[in-house]
Amino acid sequence: MTKALLPSARHFSFGAVALAALVGLSGCNSKPSMTDFTASFGRSTTLPTDEGELRRFAEDWGQRYDRNPKDKTTALTYAKALQALDQNSQAIAVLQALAIAYPEDMKVLGAYGKALADGGNVQQAAEVLRKAHTPERPDWSILSAQGSLADRLGDHNAARGYYEEALKIRPNEPGVLSNLGLSYALAKNLPRAEETLRLAASQPSADMRVRQNLALVLALQGKFPEAEEWSRRDLSPVDAAQNVASIREMISQSDTWRDIQTTPKRSAAR
Repeated sequence: MTKALLPSARHFSFGAVALAALVGLSGCNSKPSMTDFTASFGRSTTLPTDEGELRRFAEDWGQRYDRNPKDKTTALTYAKALQALDQNSQAIAVLQALAIAYPEDMKVLGAYGKALADGGNVQQAAEVLRKAHTPERPDWSILSAQGSLADRLGDHNAARGYYEEALKIRPNEPGVLSNLGLSYALAKNLPRAEETLRLAASQPSADMRVRQNLALVLALQGKFPEAEEWSRRDLSPVDAAQNVASIREMISQSDTWRDIQTTPKRSAAR
């Protein structure tokens, strides 16, 4: 049975600790980290969805890694499995060693920088990600990660600049749009946040994280029935109702949430 999304700091696709410190949404059967790392690891290896199979998968790739820790495909796949198992510090260690072995490899640096970001190492992540792509060959997923770091640091204008650059390369990418929408929410522009998240949720490849982010922003505006409707797209009716009730309770108990909820749109930066 799928459980309701409960308070935590894990389920925002944009990965900003600034928002996660307020409240997060976490699905019990969901393993994505706060930043979407799929692009940096490549799409050739699909992780098992069953937790038992995932653990066996990680053990298998861990043994391969022990035999040849400098093999990029092996190390990247092993780190990806570790992150899916919430073993982020171990994944960072694997990727750090790989980055030392391949200090000029942008794919490796991108994976390492994003893992650092997911682990909350903001300054180090920003430094690594700056080296993970070049102005003449920008990487949309790196730009999105850099935006999430800027959001963590409270520079929402800079964050939106990164997201907008990412969207020029990857138009209507739901993860980037979701990041952008939550950045507007952090900047206290809830109508613009809702508009952007609706666009994100309308994309065919939008996942549960995007839809639950939209549900959150709807709830922040007092649109609880619609927030519950969006939650029901991924949760049972009972769990969706519990999820929205949890959001409502958190809003009522947090001064920061109420500040975002009640700030007039005109005071929000575009």
